[in-house]
Amino acid sequence: MAKWGEGDPRWIVEERPDATNVNNWHWTEKNAGPWSKDRLKELLTNLKIAQNGIDCKITEVEKVDGEASANNRKGKLIFFYEWDIKMKWEGRLSGGNETVKGEVHIPNLSEENDVSEVDMTVTIKGSGEEAQRVKAFMHNFGRNEIRKQLSEYIRSLKEEFSKGLILPKKDEAPVKPDNVSMITSGFNKKVCMEPLISPQNNVQIGCKLDTKTIELSETFQCRAQEFYDAMTRLEMVTAFTQGHVKLEAEKGGKFSLFGGNVTGEFKELVPGKKIVQYWRYKQWPDQHFSEVTFNIEEKEDHTLVTLKQVLVPATEVEQTRVNWKRYYFDSIKRAFGFGAFL
Repeated sequence: MAKWGEGDPRWIVEERPDATNVNNWHWTEKNAGPWSKDRLKELLTNLKIAQNGIDCKITEVEKVDGEASANNRKGKLIFFYEWDIKMKWEGRLSGGNETVKGEVHIPNLSEENDVSEVDMTVTIKGSGEEAQRVKAFMHNFGRNEIRKQLSEYIRSLKEEFSKGLILPKKDEAPVKPDNVSMITSGFNKKVCMEPLISPQNNVQIGCKLDTKTIELSETFQCRAQEFYDAMTRLEMVTAFTQGHVKLEAEKGGKFSLFGGNVTGEFKELVPGKKIVQYWRYKQWPDQHFSEVTFNIEEKEDHTLVTLKQVLVPATEVEQTRVNWKRYYFDSIKRAFGFGAFL
């Protein structure tokens, strides 16, 4: 095979007029945080909500905490966003004497949930009859109007902010959003690993457990740092696992993948070279963890990853071996194009 930079299509710069990210092969990321905060405030501030003699308005977006990014890999856009939003509102009944004030709290606007499922709490200051009627209106009708604005934010994130992430080849017109495969980091699809505990393996806590060691090796057509990032960056792990991820990529940091079926802790992290984890399946005996070591070695034309997993319950060795290949290695190759040269 060709060496790095010698014949590999990813490095043929004449395919791109600016010699940047040939064939859109590499993972590129654009921070959408500052833009998102401005866009959410623009969409929500002074939002008027009126019907049946009740007039309400969002007077202030008090807090927008979180992060967002747009990522490109092989012509696909992957979006990650998670926001905690607090707003102040006021309203009154037609002909009423009282101006009702309150707050709306959205604790988790993220790509993991459809906008229609986003939690939203409406509160008021006061408890009179007029206040309760206005609150009921905001709860039943106002939340739908706010959700419409949140949907507009998501649309503009995908169609407006992401412009320029997919680069045209030489002499090609700019790529339009409707020509791009756009997916959220969760792919709108939940993946759960098959339970690995065998029916006969009813181990009692505290009893002796027969364990074995698994050793695997796999080649990836990427840089060593790219594989390391795929295992430690939240948005990339979310992309290849196709589900909600909790991840703290630091020594002692916890992780939870595949709907909570895989959990653990990072023991050692050496960027681009090594990852060591305490790792367990949910249905293993309580409190039993294996130890997994990924050694990452960049070669001339590929990256070699060797995995060693110790303390695997003996009855689960073969299925665990299969699932490393299926749910980790093959999924990483599919998600990021690390399986073969173009």
